Amino acid sequence: MNPIFPLQPETNAKGKQRVFKKRTNPIKGQKVIDYLDVKFITRFINDQGKILPTRITGLSAYQQRKMNKAVKYARHLALITFVGQDLS
Repeated sequence: MNPIFPLQPETNAKGKQRVFKKRTNPIKGQKVIDYLDVKFITRFINDQGKILPTRITGLSAYQQRKMNKAVKYARHLALITFVGQDLS
């Protein structure tokens, strides 16, 4: 909100109004984050094998911590790879 003109919407440097999208929680229906659900866990890993940050995944902080532990445990048990997919 603009402190000088409180009734005007915020604008960016080009003068256009900013529009924010409401993020939906990607695991809304699923109660438990399980390390054995490899297909679900791989949604939160990029093609290089890195865990995606919460600003991209849309998870809450609690869910992101649980997802990180699940990914690391699945990697340790060799259910998913440490590095990304083979490029050849």
